[in-house]
Amino acid sequence: MALFDLPLTELERYLPELDEPADLDEFWASTLAQARRHDVLVDARPVDTGLRLIDTTDLTFAGFDGQPVRAWVTRPAGSSGDVLPAVVEYIGYNGGRGFAHEHLAWAAAGYVHLLMDTRGQGSLWGTGAHTPDEAGSGPAAPGFMTRGIEDPRRYYYRRVMTDAARAVDAVRALPGVDAARVAVAGTSQGGGLALAAAGLSDGLVAVMPDVPFLCHFRRAVDVTDGFPYQELVQYLSVHRGTAERVFRTLSYVDAVHLGRRADAPALFSVALRDDICPPSTVFAAYNHYAGLAPQRPETAIEVYEFNRHEGGQGYQLDRQLRWLAALVG
Repeated sequence: MALFDLPLTELERYLPELDEPADLDEFWASTLAQARRHDVLVDARPVDTGLRLIDTTDLTFAGFDGQPVRAWVTRPAGSSGDVLPAVVEYIGYNGGRGFAHEHLAWAAAGYVHLLMDTRGQGSLWGTGAHTPDEAGSGPAAPGFMTRGIEDPRRYYYRRVMTDAARAVDAVRALPGVDAARVAVAGTSQGGGLALAAAGLSDGLVAVMPDVPFLCHFRRAVDVTDGFPYQELVQYLSVHRGTAERVFRTLSYVDAVHLGRRADAPALFSVALRDDICPPSTVFAAYNHYAGLAPQRPETAIEVYEFNRHEGGQGYQLDRQLRWLAALVG
């Protein structure tokens, strides 16, 4: 893939005009208030995974409207009496939580790690998932991007982003977690959810979105033929005349808008040849990040010039481990 988006010098200054709905804060306040009527911890069962240096819990927590969401919680073995910082991680598009032994880096580094299953997803790559999406929707293109797309209250990502914020509530409610030292992280869809959770949660210590999806939707559909953004194009090509309603719905879940409401330090990453999450959409989120905070926190972005959507992979995790350790002490 050749370079196809704006030059890096322009990306670094790219600050697109926002299309936030006037009732965005009210929309999310009422959504989260409804979810928080339910006790967040539903079930927590220690499981024997065969890992002798890692303790694993199969967690169910109450997400959107109290609906059950599954997660793996891992921590260093024998550390139940310690109070540790935590990392909540979100998964890429149509992946699932799989096996607990597939995600050990954060627990091995001394954190409590909560890996959230994504409702209804988990059947395109990886080793499966365990959380259904209990809500229905109207006509949709294949995939998840257009489920309930013409009504923000019925839209799929309203449910998923509520789950993401409740995952932060859940990890803070677990014994042995320092609620003041919780970070959120994720790649692609997971990066977009990390930005959403950062905007919908108070007091996070750090945010780590890698090549984030769910950002600057209008720009994305105009500059890439890649999926999943092309799900929106497919839908609009059939449901002619619905674009205004569709993009209004998307404005409520745009991670650019929600990330403006965050106030934690952030380490982003972007790949300049990424045709799935175009660089300009990532820089839109980065340049607008924490724009409503009283004082902009420390932010940084790692640029992978020659990579596509795989981004930095192990290089980025190495950077995150060192960066977060310096923040949590």
